[in-house]
This record gives sequence, structure tokens and C-alpha cells, in this order.
Amino acid sequence: MVLVLCIGDIHIPHRATDIPAKFRELLKPGKIHQILCTGNLCSKSMLEFLRGICSDVKVVQGDFDDFESPEQLVVDVAGFKVGLCHGHQVVPWGDKEALAILQRQMGADVLITGHTHEFKVTTQLLLFGPSA
Repeated sequence: MVLVLCIGDIHIPHRATDIPAKFRELLKPGKIHQILCTGNLCSKSMLEFLRGICSDVKVVQGDFDDFESPEQLVVDVAGFKVGLCHGHQVVPWGDKEALAILQRQMGADVLITGHTHEFKVTTQLLLFGPSA
């Protein structure tokens, strides 16, 4: 079994000072096999924190990140093509039809986006938003 952490829109230090302690306790090195991040970590130090948990970190550019990352990525997870995009590029934000178009353009089986700060899974299109 592969354990993948999907995370995004952390906004540290802009909107929060740190990851909540109870969640941080779960983020132990050696437990997570891959991290997929939809951006808006905001600081390079948060990216380094994630890399301390897992060496396989994939991150896309959020609109508040102070470091450079790709706008989009397609990665293999257990044989599935998983598309990553922050989501601020999708207009209107969070729109299912616009996300479905992006998923097809990326050739992804599953699309993970952030930006809306809503957790939702849409199974019809295999869209996943890990934002809190």
C-alpha cells in the first residue's frame, strides 16, 4: 500500500503561524511515501518541512508562494496519472466543467486542485480538492 499525503493552501506564515499540533504529530518521517501539494505553502521553509517528512514531494505553484514551482504536474501514483494544479488559473474558481476541461487537457485520471479552501471529492470527474 502506498500512503500519499495530499495537502495545499497551508498559507504559513500569512494566515497561520504553524500547522496545528495534532496534525503535525501525524507527519512523521518514514510513514508517508509521497506528498502531492497544490501550492500556497507560501514559504520555502514549509517546503523544506515537507521534504523532511518524505523525500518524494511534488508541488505546484500557488498564487502566494515565494518560490518557483511548475504551474501543473502529472505524476504517477500506483498506476494512475494524477494531475496537480493550484486552481487559481481555473475560471470560475472550482467550476466542475472548467476543472473537467483541465483534467482532459492534462491527460490525468485524477485531478487534484486547491485554491477554493474547500475539501471535496467529485467522483464523476475524479477531481479532488485537499484544501481545508
